[in-house]
Amino acid sequence: MAKFFGTNGIRGVFSEDFTLEFVHDMTLAIGTYFERGPILIGYDGRESSPIICKVVSSALNSIGIDCNVAGIVPTPCLEFGVKSLGYSGGIMITASHNPSQYNGIKPAAKDGVEISRDDELIIEDIYFKKNWITNPSKWGTTGTEERTIETYLNGILSHIDSSLIESKKFRVVLDLGNGAQAVSAPDFCKKLQCETFLVNQSIDGNFPGRGSEPTPQNLSTLSQTVLEKKADVGIAFDGDGDRSIFCDDKGNILTGDKSALLLTQHILKKNPNSLVVTCLNSGSNIENISEKFNSKVLRTKVGSVEVSRKMVPTNALIGFEENGGFMYGKHNQVRDGCMTLGLMLDLLATSGKSLSDEISLLPPSFTTKDKVSCPSEKVDELISSLKGEFPNSDTADGIKISDDPKNWVMIRPSGTEPIVRVYAEAESQEKLDSLMTEYLEKVKTIISR
Repeated sequence: MAKFFGTNGIRGVFSEDFTLEFVHDMTLAIGTYFERGPILIGYDGRESSPIICKVVSSALNSIGIDCNVAGIVPTPCLEFGVKSLGYSGGIMITASHNPSQYNGIKPAAKDGVEISRDDELIIEDIYFKKNWITNPSKWGTTGTEERTIETYLNGILSHIDSSLIESKKFRVVLDLGNGAQAVSAPDFCKKLQCETFLVNQSIDGNFPGRGSEPTPQNLSTLSQTVLEKKADVGIAFDGDGDRSIFCDDKGNILTGDKSALLLTQHILKKNPNSLVVTCLNSGSNIENISEKFNSKVLRTKVGSVEVSRKMVPTNALIGFEENGGFMYGKHNQVRDGCMTLGLMLDLLATSGKSLSDEISLLPPSFTTKDKVSCPSEKVDELISSLKGEFPNSDTADGIKISDDPKNWVMIRPSGTEPIVRVYAEAESQEKLDSLMTEYLEKVKTIISR
C-alpha cells in the first residue's frame, strides 16, 4: 500500500508534512520514474504553488530532465497538454479541493492520465531507496509552454456541436471558486457565444469565496445568481478545475450522481453498446440507464485514478464519481470540469428542454453523503467493528453494507484528509434520512471508544 500517494496524488499541509525538501526528493523519484523529458509542469492558485514549481523544475533539471512550465492551469488542462503536445509526462502542483493550507503533487503519465497505483508504488520505492538518477550527462533546462490552454479548449470544442450551442445564446453562470478554471472556462463560454456571469472569479489560493470544494451547502450564491440572471445553467468548479457541480435553471443544486446520469444518457443515445466506469459509492440508477442503451457498467474502488486506469485498457467511453468528477473517454480519461460543461451545453442544445425539465425525466434517486472526523489510527478499528456486525458486507473499499442494490450505506476513510466518509442510497427520502442518522451515530460511537 502506498505511503504518500492518497486517493488522488500526494497531499499535505505545506511546510509541515509537505515540505520543500520532501517535494525536491519526491520529484527526483518521479523524474527517475519518467526517465526522460520533457515534462510539463502546471499549478493551481495556492500561494505555495509557484515556489513548489521552482523546486520541482530545478529538481528535474538536476537529474538531466528538461521541463516546461504552463503556469496556472486546471489539472485536466495540464493532463491534456501532456497527451497532445508530446510530453513524456506531467506534474500538477495542486491539493484539489483540500483547504488552503494544503498543497500537493500529482504526476500524469505520457498518455495524459494519472499514473496507476502500481506506478505510485514504483515511485515510492525509488524515493525510499534514494535510487534516483545521479551524475547526468547534462543538466536539464526549464522553459515555458504557452500553448496549453488553447490546445485544451480546442480539444473540448472538437467533441461538441459548437454551431448548435452558439445558436442557442445560452446564459451561463460560472462559479469559479477562486480556482484554476478561471483561466479557461470563461474563454470557453466566450468561444460558444454564451452570455456568461462570473462568481468568485479572481484566483486566490485562500479560496475566500466559498472554499475550494463545491458542495450544496456553499453554493447559495451560484443558485441566487442563476435565478437573478435567468440563466439556463450554472456550474461550480473545485480548486483545480477537474470536478464540477451543476445548478439548474430553477436554482436547484444537482448532486454529481444526478448530472452524471443525465450526461451518460445523452452520450449513450449517440453511442450505444458502450462501457461506463464508476465507483462503488455511486447510485444504482446508472445500471438502469446503461441497460437501455445495451451498455455495461464496471465498478471500481473510490478514486479518480481507479476509474481512469480502468477506462484506459477497457476503452470505456464514460467514467464518473459521485462527487462531480466526470470523464469523457473520447477527450481524455480524466475528470474534466470544462469538458463536462461542454457536454451539458451540448445536451441542452440538442434536447431543446430546460435543465430542470431534463432532470425531472430521470428515474427518482435518493443519495447523500457526510463525513466524520477520524484519526488514522482509529480507521482499522472502525471497519473491523462494522465488519463484525455485518459479516456479509463488501469490504473491497472500506465497507459497503447493503440490504439490496437500492438501499445501502458505505463507510470508507478519506485518502486525503483525517476523516471517514459515509455514503448512502435508499428507495425514499424518509429511508435515506433514517439510514444516515443511524450510521452516522454508529460511526461516531465506535470512533469515540
